[in-house]
Amino acid sequence: MTPASVWFITIGALTAVVLFDLLLAIKRRNQQTSTKEAALWTIFYVLAAFIFGWSLGFWEGSQERSEFFAGWLTEYSLSIDNVFVFIIILARLKISKERAQLVLLIGIILALVLRGIFIAAGAALIHRFVAIFFLFGAFLLYTAWHLAKDEDESNDWQESRLIKTLAAKGATPFTIALVAVGTTDLLFALDSIPAIFGLTKDPYIVFTANAFALMGLRQLYFLLGDFLNRLVYLSKGLAIVLGFIGVKLIIEALHGIGVHKIGSFKIPEVSLAVSLGVIIASLAVTTLISLTKSQPSKKAKE
Repeated sequence: MTPASVWFITIGALTAVVLFDLLLAIKRRNQQTSTKEAALWTIFYVLAAFIFGWSLGFWEGSQERSEFFAGWLTEYSLSIDNVFVFIIILARLKISKERAQLVLLIGIILALVLRGIFIAAGAALIHRFVAIFFLFGAFLLYTAWHLAKDEDESNDWQESRLIKTLAAKGATPFTIALVAVGTTDLLFALDSIPAIFGLTKDPYIVFTANAFALMGLRQLYFLLGDFLNRLVYLSKGLAIVLGFIGVKLIIEALHGIGVHKIGSFKIPEVSLAVSLGVIIASLAVTTLISLTKSQPSKKAKE
């Protein structure tokens, strides 16, 4: 169990980084973030995640290090999909890229708070009811099926009744965008939290993996932009990852309730190394296929 002092230091450090980013976004709220600046910040957050994950192995253990990287990679990949939806939301609401900075950062802060609550609740449920993995696994399989069959990601976000009500009452586009991004983050958390609990049961690793995956989303939005349109098979890769973790959760739930065999079939144990391999291979292959497919259309336009 992670000591309270480690939690305190970690949350304090993450809070300081988020506050610095918030102050920077407020100061530069009327300026557009350049691609170079976004790239440098993205590299900083990715390197910070690697340094933290590697150092975790020295004061926690190699197992915890692997769990962090598996969890962070999964959450970061889901975050890229989140950015795609953010681009759609902010474009439909006609929010300028200058104003988008504050919208994204405030949305990320809300997401961190909400996910912190979800992580605490999830850890408590898992500790008391191992069978909750059946529910988590079924939900991830449903999400994977939805992602796999979805052919048009431009329809991933639809205005909710709350958004329509705010618009009808004369709320500013900025306010509506804040609510839209915040509620979308909440919905994405319903996928990401069960997914990472399928890779690690340690609340500290779950929280830090989510935090490092979320912190660079504002810069990632400005860095990726239209490039996301080339990742046409990203959702398929995520579907494979979530489907795999869903099956893994159901297998763990069966072992947890004492079911180790079904007839003559012995239910296997899925190692973390296998999980990490499936995650990396699925995302790498679908990204490569996406970029390869986008090449002919790019040449045709030229």
